[in-house]
Amino acid sequence: MHTLQVNSIIENSIAQGMSYQEYLSLMAKLMADGASSSPVPSEEMTLFTKLNYKRMLRLNKTINIDGKYREIISTYDKKVTWLAITESWCGDAAQILPVVNKVVEVSNHITFRLVLRDENLDLMDLCLTNGTRSIPKILVVDEDYNIIDSFGPRPEAALNLVEDFREQYGKLTPDFKQYLQLWYNKDRGKSIVKDLLKLFV
Repeated sequence: MHTLQVNSIIENSIAQGMSYQEYLSLMAKLMADGASSSPVPSEEMTLFTKLNYKRMLRLNKTINIDGKYREIISTYDKKVTWLAITESWCGDAAQILPVVNKVVEVSNHITFRLVLRDENLDLMDLCLTNGTRSIPKILVVDEDYNIIDSFGPRPEAALNLVEDFREQYGKLTPDFKQYLQLWYNKDRGKSIVKDLLKLFV
């Protein structure tokens, strides 16, 4: 794809994107309506959306950025947009996005926008993970709408757990997915922050 086409996709995605608070409001509405952001109605996706909304509200209150990291983030002086690709039903996104938002709040130079994957497949297909549309994906976009870095779909420590389990058992089971959520809870966002700091270069 031509560079101008790519930049146009990114520019339009940012323009149409939501703020973090708008995304939370969408999650609340979906939960109230007994729905999810999936284009295909699903009781499972609806349940995940409800769980994820409650999880995000809890993390908004409990996640803190350590002082040693705050200085690195606050002195970052590049004007960039962090563009998150997500869906309401994604458990990893519910754990990661509140941490991303806390990091962005420390900086005066980062704009945070969020878009839904299934409404933005042209954007999603610019940043596949091993050929898959894995989310969440955080794209670091400069003022000319170039992707200069990215994060996701999981912090490295969680990704290693997933890859080891998949290699041993072939696929991720419901029990493992529950274990992964417990891992996130125990980690308290530390691995996510550590990996996000790699974007501050």
